[in-house]
Amino acid sequence: MKRVKAVIEYDGSKFLGYQSQPHKNTVSDKIIETLEILKISSKINGSGRTDVGVHATYQVCDFLLPTYWHDLKKFSYFFNKTVPSSIRLKKIEFVDDSFHARFSAKKRAYRYILTTKYSSPFLADYVTFVKSIDEERVKNSIKLFKGVFDFKLFKKNGSDEKSTIREIYRTNFYKHGDFYVLYFEANGFLRSQVRMMVGFLLQISDKKLDENQLLEQLNGKKKHSHTLVPANGLYLSKVWY
Repeated sequence: MKRVKAVIEYDGSKFLGYQSQPHKNTVSDKIIETLEILKISSKINGSGRTDVGVHATYQVCDFLLPTYWHDLKKFSYFFNKTVPSSIRLKKIEFVDDSFHARFSAKKRAYRYILTTKYSSPFLADYVTFVKSIDEERVKNSIKLFKGVFDFKLFKKNGSDEKSTIREIYRTNFYKHGDFYVLYFEANGFLRSQVRMMVGFLLQISDKKLDENQLLEQLNGKKKHSHTLVPANGLYLSKVWY
């Protein structure tokens, strides 16, 4: 058996999250089912757990392949032919057996996509509609997340991480056509952290909160916002090793 690193993408609206659950329709379970159809039995490690409705354009997982699957191009063909069409294997390569998709990761990036133009039924599962965005306020405020903080006030209950301290290396806010993109790159994220950060920024945009209140919450002094934006606009975009 040889360990492989696989990069996959999926439409999160079709699944109950990434992490395997008993008798549930999850991304991990569908990957396992596909491997079993191909006569492969292996545990799967994912780079992170995406919640219900969250998408991925660059999720990484690792598992073991029997040595007779030495042709990874051929394996990719049969995997993508078998797995549900809402999941695609983008890239696969052999790695050292010590590689772990989650624990070997150095940093991760998420994007959150918004639009103010229209609420189309064809976009409903993939973009979050808002009435308006104050571009200048969001552009300035998102920069405040950059740095090392204890994000204990920016996580959903149920997080099982030993530490809530994370470092955000890079943030960005930009417009692409009719869409606004909020970008966060960090050494890791807590459960629903990105959705809570975006929720705070949208309240700043609406002038319901300000940058001083954001700094207070970042510094653990006071929780001003519990807002959790919908999962449909969130994408796991990149994982680095």
